[in-house]
Amino acid sequence: MFCVYRSFLIALLLLVACGPAPERHLAGVLRYEAPAGQHRSGSLAYDLIPPPYGNHNALWQSCGVYTSPIHPEYALHSLSHGAVWLTYRPDRVVDPAPLAALAQGHKVLLSPEPEQTAPVVVTAWNAQLSAESAADPRLQHFIGEFLDAPTAPEAGQSCEHGHTATR
Repeated sequence: MFCVYRSFLIALLLLVACGPAPERHLAGVLRYEAPAGQHRSGSLAYDLIPPPYGNHNALWQSCGVYTSPIHPEYALHSLSHGAVWLTYRPDRVVDPAPLAALAQGHKVLLSPEPEQTAPVVVTAWNAQLSAESAADPRLQHFIGEFLDAPTAPEAGQSCEHGHTATR
C-alpha cells in the first residue's frame, strides 16, 4: 500500500512540475473585450483617451516616434494591426527619450497626448496600462506581451506606409 501511495505522489508531483506554467498577468493592466471596430472616415469621438478599441479610420498611423499628438482614428487602426501605442502627458514627462528607447525597433507608436490623465499610458488593442513615469518596468513588459497579440483583430499586419501627419 505504501508503494502505491508513493508512486501516486511521485506521479502527481511530476504532473505539477511538468505542466504548463501558471498564467501571469501584468499588474495594473486594464483589459477590455470590445469587438473589432469598423472603418469610419472623419474625426471620431472616444470615451477613453487614448482609446484601446473602437471604430477607426481606414488608414493606419505609421509606427514611429512623434513629437506632436497624433490622430487617434489612425493610431487605433495601427493597434488593430498589433501595434502598441505609448503616450505621455508633455506637462508631466519632461524627457520622453526613455520612452523613445522603448519604441525603437518595435511596432510601436510614441506620441504626446495632453488629454490623458496619467503621465504615461501604454495601449494595445483591448488592453491599457497607466504609469507614473517612463522608468516603470511594466511598460517594457506590456510591449513584450501585447505586441502582435492575438487579441488584435488584424495582428501581424504592418504599420508601415500609413498616415504620418499629426494634429
